[in-house]
Amino acid sequence: NKKTGLMDLDDLQQKISENTTAVYFENPSYLGCIEVQGEVISEMAHKLGAISIVGADPISLGVLTPPSNYGADIVCGDIQSLGIHMNYGGGLAGFIATRDEEEYVAEFPSRLFGITTTEVEGEWGFGDVYYDRTSFAKREQGKEFVGTASALWGIAAGVYLALMGPQGMQEIGEVIIQKSTYGAKRLSELKGVKAPALKSAHFKEFVVDFNDTGKTVRQINSTLLQKGIFGGKDLSQDFPELGQSALYCITEIHTKNDIDNLVDAISQCLC
Repeated sequence: NKKTGLMDLDDLQQKISENTTAVYFENPSYLGCIEVQGEVISEMAHKLGAISIVGADPISLGVLTPPSNYGADIVCGDIQSLGIHMNYGGGLAGFIATRDEEEYVAEFPSRLFGITTTEVEGEWGFGDVYYDRTSFAKREQGKEFVGTASALWGIAAGVYLALMGPQGMQEIGEVIIQKSTYGAKRLSELKGVKAPALKSAHFKEFVVDFNDTGKTVRQINSTLLQKGIFGGKDLSQDFPELGQSALYCITEIHTKNDIDNLVDAISQCLC
């Protein structure tokens, strides 16, 4: 829906059928919108025998409802936001979670580790789970791709989560919402600028509408670059219905001064 940024349920209903294997949607969405219709979307998929898959930003889950609570069968995403810095295209690894059922667990890539009892009464230990599905048992028929780099990033993300804890993850989610809301409010004070352009709650990313400024996103970004600032992603080609709009992202790493400097720079671009 180009007004709210949420899933168009009527459009989805027309596109799915009993031949549909799965319905995948992201929450927050590509445009940063928080999808509040997750339960309805999952129900629509399940009624046709399809599964519901949700792509989630893990750093949002300290403040947003877990996808499993609104019917997701599989949840996946990228762990870059969990303390992993930009590294010239690197610093990427994914996560995947499913319902705890053999049908899903049997299809997991790579090795799985679980907690089980040991020979010593009352003692627990870690061990390989469903080992015979790996390449160590089935060789070329195994269900994995083993990459040391990805495993190392996974460890880094695990350390980050352990240090943050549940309370820390909630706090960082709240900080991101506060900062991005402040950024959108400041931008909307500029003449001709609408932010956020879509009428729904957002997380990190939000759309900024420059249609009434008389400037194109390309012109604005070119001027910002001269000031040492990378402007928002130009959406005019991927989403022509939004016209001269750009996707901006504000996270926990941005300070109030960063946001104010951005707004001041854009204000100068529009003069």
